[in-house]
Amino acid sequence: MNSRLRAWLETLGDQFWLRPALIVLACLGLGQLAVWLETARIAGYEASSPAANWGYSGGAEGARALLSAVASSTIGVAGTTFSITIAALSMASGQMGPRLLRNFTRDARNQVALGIFLGTFAYALIVLRTVRTVQETPFVPHLAVSGAILLAMLSVATLVWFVHHIAAGINVETVVDAVHDDLCDAIERHTLEAADVRSVLPIPEVGTIAAPASGYLQAVDRDSLADWAHEHGVLVTLRVRPGDYVPAGFPVAHLSSPIEDASGALGTALTFGRRPAALQDLEYAVRQLSEVAVRALSPGINDPFTAGSVTDHLGDALCRLAPRHLPSGVTTREGRIVLVQPVTDYAGLCDAMLHMIRQNAAGSVHVLARMLEVLTRVVEVERLADRRVELRRHADLVIAAARREVSETADLADLEERHQRFEAVSATA
Repeated sequence: MNSRLRAWLETLGDQFWLRPALIVLACLGLGQLAVWLETARIAGYEASSPAANWGYSGGAEGARALLSAVASSTIGVAGTTFSITIAALSMASGQMGPRLLRNFTRDARNQVALGIFLGTFAYALIVLRTVRTVQETPFVPHLAVSGAILLAMLSVATLVWFVHHIAAGINVETVVDAVHDDLCDAIERHTLEAADVRSVLPIPEVGTIAAPASGYLQAVDRDSLADWAHEHGVLVTLRVRPGDYVPAGFPVAHLSSPIEDASGALGTALTFGRRPAALQDLEYAVRQLSEVAVRALSPGINDPFTAGSVTDHLGDALCRLAPRHLPSGVTTREGRIVLVQPVTDYAGLCDAMLHMIRQNAAGSVHVLARMLEVLTRVVEVERLADRRVELRRHADLVIAAARREVSETADLADLEERHQRFEAVSATA
């Protein structure tokens, strides 16, 4: 699938109104279908038939009262649901960071719950307009009114489930687990089982291509750009990667030789947006987890346990990465390198995971100790020598911060002991 289309679908998933709108349209169609089936005598039943015992068997006045009650109650519950959602979003934004709001707005369960309430309201209205009393031509769509009763029962169950889901969803551990799952999925998608080809070619600077737009680079259609470069016999070297903000006019690529339609090809291959996207950005979920930890360490919240939990989840991600390889960013066609793009390396990934947490936890013995424990576990799993060097660098930075900020002798001695344990494990790994 084209990367631009995938980015569009990713953006479409952020729209909180989409699923509720589709459910409302489906309920409108269902209500109209139920009335039509009974009008055409394709389906339905007489009020005195045995089937009426399982549905609505009253008259027109009762049907109008019932449908009015269903419509008024469900629209009120929908308003309450929306208020609860906004309150949950405000709480999440204040305690865990505004960038995590995307996880709440993308939650299909919240959208479906709101859609069921609004859909029941729309269904009751569309059926209510067809009920006619004796003063008019009498008509009571028993089948459709029975459907309204079923939807009302579904709305009651949805309300109970929705309250439970919101209560569980705003729990910080639930949020951390959800983002950690996203990070694990990203590692699975964006890493390789075997080492990729590496490029030692110098960066060409003959032809420079300016950014076709400004904003965050969300996706690169690598295959189409590589095919274009192969067709024209040039080497394209990108200077930006998904997740980077690109200002207008910035030279985003170099060509080994100038090509006339290069700007158009690059504009087609690069997708920009107003905000970063997780589509091709391995560090997207890492930044979300780091933000949760940094906010937990702020003086206003002061929750080192959450920061320690985030550190544990980041360590798990590094252990999952141990048997896999990061892509080199090199694309070949018929044995010739045609595209080179910057990618996340192991050092950059560790920096994104650990730098901000360590900097904000310099005085927290609990978080520093947890970081050393996590690094010790990761270095025991990791087998590549260059990666173990990076882990050692971060362990040294943690103990340096402890020596600088921790004044209690016993606490510092405990951290020194954990660092020595890391050194011992690293030497034998």
